[in-house]
Amino acid sequence: MSEQLSDRTTAACLHAAVAAPSMHNTQPWRFRFDGSGFDVYDDAERALPATDPAGRALHISVGAAVCNLRLALAADGWVSRLERPATAGGPVRVVPVATRDPSPDIEALALAINRRRTNRGPYDDAAVPGAVLEALRRAAAGGSTRLVVLDPVRRGAVLAITQAADAWQRTDPRYRRELARWTSERGDRRDGVLAPWFGPRATTAGLPLRDFGLALPRLSREAARFERHPTLVVLHARGDTPEAWLDAGGALQRVLLTATLHGLAVQPMTQALEVAHLRRMLAAPGGVWHPQMILRVGYGGPVEASRRRPLRTFLLHSHRRENPCER
Repeated sequence: MSEQLSDRTTAACLHAAVAAPSMHNTQPWRFRFDGSGFDVYDDAERALPATDPAGRALHISVGAAVCNLRLALAADGWVSRLERPATAGGPVRVVPVATRDPSPDIEALALAINRRRTNRGPYDDAAVPGAVLEALRRAAAGGSTRLVVLDPVRRGAVLAITQAADAWQRTDPRYRRELARWTSERGDRRDGVLAPWFGPRATTAGLPLRDFGLALPRLSREAARFERHPTLVVLHARGDTPEAWLDAGGALQRVLLTATLHGLAVQPMTQALEVAHLRRMLAAPGGVWHPQMILRVGYGGPVEASRRRPLRTFLLHSHRRENPCER
């Protein structure tokens, strides 16, 4: 690379990366910029061993952060090369290699990064148009990932399995302790899911939403009617390895940003993917495609963005160049 990234571009890329979603808003990433590229590490101290024992969701979060970082580079006119981890636990490396004018589609996706939200509130009963669902499918489509929109029969089956998984987790003391660690009423916390983002309790039967207030039984929360027939989509990866999970994270982020551009509200409903014997029931026949994410999509009201820690807390020191974000 004959040109160096400006400090402004470097900071913008890192801010975009940490805007990615993560389970329970754990923000499980670390970054190093050495002047020629970005190394993206997972942060094992922010893993969720009870909910995500294999690290699948953690890898998906890293893949989403890498997607955001590359989009921010592309929007600034940089083509980047992705280098996968050479060894288990190694970093994903993103290397800017050439300049090119960004396309309008890239610019739109990059602008959507800071507008993306997780919306745990009620959605309208209005159906999501087929053209919009097709746009989500195209966003996920690749040789290693695909998005499936559930028909009513499969939706009912997935909701039933999710209900069973939710009940299973509620009886698991390790899950409850882990949820307590990452939920809080504290207004000054910059990670986890805080009470204002829990969403109301659902009075609608058959919609098994995660109860983020489970560890805060004295917390007063409003109840609300949610849509009776939610639109659900399932993201699959070809394979079920750390590499496949990283691919799924990139596809997930493209879907979320595309949904944002179309004015859709989105909420993960992943309990069924967190209980191993129930997740197997969702795998596609043939053993090739494996479910990585279940999303509820629809039209909801505005919500605030979840909080992020200061950027300096994500950075690993590099001796090759002073990091502009640490000044």
